[in-house]
Amino acid sequence: MFTRRRLFIGGAALLGAVGTAGTAALLIGDGASGPAPTRAAAPAAGPAARRALKPSAYRLQPIAGYGPTVRRRTLVPAAVRREPFLRVDGRGRTMVLTFDDGPDPRYTPDILRILRDHDVRAMFFVCGEMAVQHKDLLREMADDGHVVGNHTWSHPLLPTLSRSRIHAEMARTSEIIDKAYGEPPLWFRAPYGAWNRAAFRFGAELGMEPLAWTVDTLDWRAPGAHTIAARVEKGAGPGVVVLSHDAGGDRSQSVRALRRYLPELLDSGYHVTVPQREYT
Repeated sequence: MFTRRRLFIGGAALLGAVGTAGTAALLIGDGASGPAPTRAAAPAAGPAARRALKPSAYRLQPIAGYGPTVRRRTLVPAAVRREPFLRVDGRGRTMVLTFDDGPDPRYTPDILRILRDHDVRAMFFVCGEMAVQHKDLLREMADDGHVVGNHTWSHPLLPTLSRSRIHAEMARTSEIIDKAYGEPPLWFRAPYGAWNRAAFRFGAELGMEPLAWTVDTLDWRAPGAHTIAARVEKGAGPGVVVLSHDAGGDRSQSVRALRRYLPELLDSGYHVTVPQREYT
């Protein structure tokens, strides 16, 4: 089992957004030097259908925060987009809960039970080295209707890696998700919110769309369940994407916080769900 730590470079944390008006991710350079992979790994199933996916409203965009639904555009697999911020659909009272770094048998089952008790779907951005050890939890996510995304194999700082290593981190994780969850992932998230050209390119070639966040609970700092819940409740709003963690350290506070803020969100009229990808 491993422990995650947020990295600090030049005094700036490589984090995603801290609140709905914050910066949603960092885009760093063009990727470390190194040979590009000779070819992208093809999706295990339905490659033609996956190429025909429409971009969703929940995607990286040049503006952060709320706004009208983004006009759908064709997703070009090899496109390199400098879009380090998140823009989401601001219509309705819909929110998305996301959990990174798992699955972890110490905390993920409790999170799944809480979500099941409230009939809520969430997104889990899993690391391959965790998923390969706990395939049963990915199958449980699939059975409950949750979305599983790619969070790389070993949670590295992608801009420090060669392009071939970045591709391997992403492709290998997509493969294990496909085997355990039942289908390859349609979403990916860069560790530490540190995106670069290679991550965008290989994600698109593997049929995935990038997803950042708009509210960071900072639960990895273990500020207490009350503080974590208060951050979610204060940051709640139409189209908000919440970042929490179900692995990478002691996440018992994250579990207790979810047990508190989820019923509060539902009682306040929020619809907590997952973004849907559409086919042409």
